[in-house]
Amino acid sequence: MQESPHALLHRVFGHAGFRGPQQDIIEHIAAGNDALVLMPTGGGKSLCYQVPALLREGVGVVVSPLIALMQDQVEALRQVGVRAEFLNSTLDAESASRVEQAMLAGELDLLYVAPERLLTQRFLSLLDRSAIALFAIDEAHCVSQWGHDFRREYRELTVLHERWPEVPRIALTATADPPTQREIAERLQLEDARRFVSSFDRPNIRYNVVQKDNGKRQLLEFLGTHRDEAGIVYCLSRKKVEQTADFLVEHGFKALPYHAGLDAEIRASNQRRFLREDGVVMVATIAFGMGIDKPDVRFVAHTDLPKSLEGYYQETGRAGRDGEPAEAWLCYGMGDMVLLKQMIEQSEAGEERKQLERRKLDQLLGYCESMQCRRQVLLAGFGEIYPVACGNCDNCLQPAASWDATLAAQKALSCVYRTGQRFGAAHLIDVLRGGEGERVRQFGHDALSTYGIGKDLDAKTWRGVFRQLVATGLLEVDAEAFGGLRLTDASRTVLTGKRQVVLRKELPSKAERTRDRGPRTGVPVQPGDLPLFGALRDLRALLAREQNVPAYVIFHDSTLRNIAEQRPGSMDELSKVGGIGGAKLERYGQQVLDAVRAMG
Repeated sequence: MQESPHALLHRVFGHAGFRGPQQDIIEHIAAGNDALVLMPTGGGKSLCYQVPALLREGVGVVVSPLIALMQDQVEALRQVGVRAEFLNSTLDAESASRVEQAMLAGELDLLYVAPERLLTQRFLSLLDRSAIALFAIDEAHCVSQWGHDFRREYRELTVLHERWPEVPRIALTATADPPTQREIAERLQLEDARRFVSSFDRPNIRYNVVQKDNGKRQLLEFLGTHRDEAGIVYCLSRKKVEQTADFLVEHGFKALPYHAGLDAEIRASNQRRFLREDGVVMVATIAFGMGIDKPDVRFVAHTDLPKSLEGYYQETGRAGRDGEPAEAWLCYGMGDMVLLKQMIEQSEAGEERKQLERRKLDQLLGYCESMQCRRQVLLAGFGEIYPVACGNCDNCLQPAASWDATLAAQKALSCVYRTGQRFGAAHLIDVLRGGEGERVRQFGHDALSTYGIGKDLDAKTWRGVFRQLVATGLLEVDAEAFGGLRLTDASRTVLTGKRQVVLRKELPSKAERTRDRGPRTGVPVQPGDLPLFGALRDLRALLAREQNVPAYVIFHDSTLRNIAEQRPGSMDELSKVGGIGGAKLERYGQQVLDAVRAMG
């Protein structure tokens, strides 16, 4: 009699029960059916193909674009007693041949393979001679030509269905708006597959958006609330990545750079350190992070505006994969908007693509400037209605005040028009506030009717006005004119007094309050349990070093916390702690019990 999914989950992975739709998906795949699974990062997607692969006869073949992480994923499975291997370009011929032989002999439960490797005649022939339990296509959004992670090889994965129609397929992604969902189904011939769409909500992530004032200082203030915690800081350019990493090192953070221009060995070394050491801050471009499976990332910070809401969701989703509290922080300003709009207009893409990117950027700006609950706006971008305010974002915790900015908007728009619709916000603010700078005099703008009519507002408020006028489509950036601002057709109704303009009030500049987050352990631990928790972390670090694996593949922080809380005194009691399956119990159980006893 076949083992039940629930019994296997507990025996191998040490979990008491499934989460959300996991059980339905697993039973559906185990029965031999196809599925398209859309589930947020940290929602437990991997179990949706790992469990049915173990329940069915043959090897589960997992297509993954993430060569750098396959090793860690395989190691995590081996830790729980699963016979797992990977095949990619990092293996020498001898090692690859050993894996192939194990597959032919039926000695593998799961095999991770890069799409490029899968599509070779050698591998397709290997599949022909092997018993296959299922095909799992991870990061399925890579099939979308409109997405930022497009991989051409993914288009050719239809070969799996064509050659092995009887083998069930499961495609998984953590990020896909409704059009991308349709494209995945079409491109992978999964139109008839059952679709499992979970809520994209990540309730443990707190969303914060701040207006850029002094970006470096603001970043430092934010990171001050996350000392000794692992996190990712995203920057738009390679140069800024390196400058920011150096800046953070100077201020006592264990920060490393990551971008496509770095030597491949340095990139791999920095990624390895981030995955395996505690408290490392990775400063990176979006070249870093797809599929990062480090569970204890406590924050993701953006020092510049991302390119789309989908990209932002995916990047912030790298935080808090263990379900513990995490924070997403975005700092942006007018300059970011100008730069991204210029990048779109000056790219060599076709008009259709440019139009799509403009829409995506406008959607993101709407998110940044909204006074509504961040979660509601974010999830709406994925076609999901979040019925109530979340209580875990800046707009919920500190509701933004609004003000009638109609007169200020009229002054701003008028100034844009009278200066010839070719200057940026900084110059326009100078004119409005009656500045005596050289450029104001040079262009004769001190003689305009709009000169000095905005002295009643400070420069920060005016920056907010111009930024929000662009975000709401009353002004647009002229990419041809070095980012100068010009009027849109919509601005006419404001200038003629037919439309009211309500804007969000700029918060006064001040250091962000340091919240009482308790000790920097990454997860909330009761004060009385801290000594034991620390001892267990030390034991985990020792075991990880001995095996040359990341600490989290031994035990998650949350598992250590549970041990510290429950203080098991026997193997039987330890087996009941979440996250400890049979293999880990056998492998580490005695050492864990010894550590518990030693701490009394």
